[in-house]
Amino acid sequence: MLQVARLSPKSLGEAADLTAQFLSSRINPDGGFQDRQGASDLYYTVFGLEGLRALRRELPTEAVSGYLRAFGEGDGLDFVHAACLARCWANLGLAGEAPAAAIAARLEGFRAPDGGYHPSEGAAHGTAYGCFLALGAYQDLGTLPPEPERLLDCIDSLRSADGGYANQPGAPVGLTPPTAAALTVSRALGRPVERSAAEWLLARCLPEGGFFAAPQAPLPDLLSTATALHALSGAGVSFETLREPCLDFVDSLWSNQGGFYGHWSDDAQDCEYTYYGLLALGHLSL
Repeated sequence: MLQVARLSPKSLGEAADLTAQFLSSRINPDGGFQDRQGASDLYYTVFGLEGLRALRRELPTEAVSGYLRAFGEGDGLDFVHAACLARCWANLGLAGEAPAAAIAARLEGFRAPDGGYHPSEGAAHGTAYGCFLALGAYQDLGTLPPEPERLLDCIDSLRSADGGYANQPGAPVGLTPPTAAALTVSRALGRPVERSAAEWLLARCLPEGGFFAAPQAPLPDLLSTATALHALSGAGVSFETLREPCLDFVDSLWSNQGGFYGHWSDDAQDCEYTYYGLLALGHLSL
């Protein structure tokens, strides 16, 4: 994802400097990047760091590493933030300083009986999002989850009746981000991507550009667009006919403050959607 996001300046041109300035402006004095309320948050720190890396800017390593050390071994972190702690250390190039054993043990506390991972402890089944996060966190720690093939069993159970993937078994309708996550996890674990699922993703694109999160969603959004493009590219599926409309869609969400909005009704910019803007532009510049 980062390799592709690094191509975004081809589309941004001189605006890349504004985007880098926007990301840098979101760093708090404690070294964390701001959430939408202005508080430091590990989740937003992941996207702030990856956005700066994508734009090839120098990272505030000393400040951010101090912020990360305050979390120690991650005691008390929920599933998402434990995975983010691993990712932040890796983004700084300091994966060796991550409390790898403690983070892995924390992640395993969220493993479901079906072999997948769920953001809530004690869940009966995993989610595509949980499998994607867990796999990425283990990769950041330099390894794979125990019995990684069980993630594929979980993914298989999440196929929806309409051909996409959802975050729970037996769903009649799939969702774009879980489908993108399912295809990406499958590919990362060496399984060929099913063409029908990729075609389901392609059908979520509005002719004027942008991907819907679900067939019934009222508006396309940047998260769905970026993750769908990433999954389709990884599957080797062409989206050439969507390139110009999607470029127009992404451009419509950029602000002259440098950040990106998540969708047309959004009224705030943040590090997360700004990173997804860079990822989408990277794929669209290939």
